[in-house]
Amino acid sequence: MSTAATALIWWVVPAMGLIGALGYVLWVSKFQGKFQQETQRSVGQFQRFQDSLRDSQARDVNAALNPPIAKPSEVNPELHS
Repeated sequence: MSTAATALIWWVVPAMGLIGALGYVLWVSKFQGKFQQETQRSVGQFQRFQDSLRDSQARDVNAALNPPIAKPSEVNPELHS
């Protein structure tokens, strides 16, 4: 390998590491908070959806197990007219 290629490698590898480190620091300082807020909002919305689905399923099961009792006049209104 030529000395020029070796020198290039010795400059390029640390430069790429430095650029990567600076990019990570920028992401952590600027974008991580926004990313976490959006993620928390999405998780919160999904949890509310799960809760509402769980509640509606519980209501459906409760309605199936405990049907409302009909009065005789509601079953056949002509009998009590």
